[in-house]
Amino acid sequence: MAGILDKEYSQYWETVVQTMLDGLMIVDPEGVILSVNNAMEQLTGYSQEELIGRSCEILNCDSCFGALARGGDKHCALFKDKVVRNRRCTLSRKDGRPVYVIKNAAILRDKDGLVVGGVETLADCTELVAKEEVISSLRKELAIEDSFEGIIGKSMNMQKVFDLIRSAAQSDAPVIVYGESGTGKELAAAAIHRLGSRSNGPFIKVNCAALNESLLESELFGHVKGAFTGADRTRVGRFEAANYGDIFLDEIGDLPLSTQVKLLRVLQEKEIEKVGDHRPVQVDVRILSATNRDLNRLMEAERFREDLYYRIGVIPIYLPPLRERPEDIPLLIDAFIQRIRLKTRKPIRGIDKAALELLSHHDWPGNVRELINVIEYAFVLCTGEEIMPSHLPATILGRSRPLSAGKPQKPSPGDRDERETLLEILRRTDGNKSEAARMLGISRVTLWKRLKANGIQVEKIVQR
Repeated sequence: MAGILDKEYSQYWETVVQTMLDGLMIVDPEGVILSVNNAMEQLTGYSQEELIGRSCEILNCDSCFGALARGGDKHCALFKDKVVRNRRCTLSRKDGRPVYVIKNAAILRDKDGLVVGGVETLADCTELVAKEEVISSLRKELAIEDSFEGIIGKSMNMQKVFDLIRSAAQSDAPVIVYGESGTGKELAAAAIHRLGSRSNGPFIKVNCAALNESLLESELFGHVKGAFTGADRTRVGRFEAANYGDIFLDEIGDLPLSTQVKLLRVLQEKEIEKVGDHRPVQVDVRILSATNRDLNRLMEAERFREDLYYRIGVIPIYLPPLRERPEDIPLLIDAFIQRIRLKTRKPIRGIDKAALELLSHHDWPGNVRELINVIEYAFVLCTGEEIMPSHLPATILGRSRPLSAGKPQKPSPGDRDERETLLEILRRTDGNKSEAARMLGISRVTLWKRLKANGIQVEKIVQR
């Protein structure tokens, strides 16, 4: 009976082997491949016909070469070590790309105990290796000597900022971060939260410029069911969600006056009222805010409340623009290259000296955000291991002057370079203004103003 069962089950071994997710390979004592399964074909890119009868050297396994280098007399490490357990190896696919595997193997003996071959299983761990590289890179980034809580900088200006962030984190007073667009105001606020006594509480972010007045009030303070058309349920606002933590109000200079009054009450009374409800809700929240606008001018224009200004600005922090800390540019470029390389998996390792010189002397109206966009742009064009000047956008190469984010002027002969740059970027992006603004390191509003000043109509460019 047992013999009949053995014969019956032996019929299924081929099916079992061919449906395995791990690659399987059988070799003779000389390392010649005798058999492979379907998963092995997918793993290596070779067909069974291309593998069977060939030496396993065709796979360029680094652990086997390592065995030879250590004085082994056989190419296949299995016949030296007799057994392989959970060994990480790198193979070469047919197309030349590396594939990372975890190998398990054992020798095969006949009934007399003589070695007649070996069997190996290979599990693809390429994704695991990629994730480990990301983790390693992030650890290196966090451990960068010239960085602080993910903010990179060794300049004296940034060291002063880091000291102020440390001091502000120890207080529970409201903090306001001033700085041009793209200088990293949100990073500074996040650092204050992580270093402060409320780090175990929530960190809630709100962009005050992204919502209209009616939505903003509901977003900040919440609403009760039936408060307005479409309010089919009671909603918790951002302040209530941030209880016992920090709330970050970005672009606070764009806050409507009506909302400013209610925000003042939160600061004074430590309570909010949901839209459509008169009952106060107690909240314990520290307010961190940021703006790229001049609040003093807004107060003169009666667009920002003076009492709110003094309430939110107990601890002011000023982030310097990138042009005022040029010594940080090489550090930032190295960090961004490593970060984008892991994301894109392109083999770019560094930047050419001439390209670095160009970036170091650029004005950077879009600050660090513009620098990130420039490196991303270079990654698209670069096919080698080093970013060259030819991989940089026109605004960097000197064919045009950097766009100004200031008040738009009427077109004049001196604006010709700027006009050409705008036209070139819009052609590249097929008229996509959001993408064009991102590449230039400026906001959509600033781009619209520059287009208007230079008499450029995007629709006409797209139609050509």
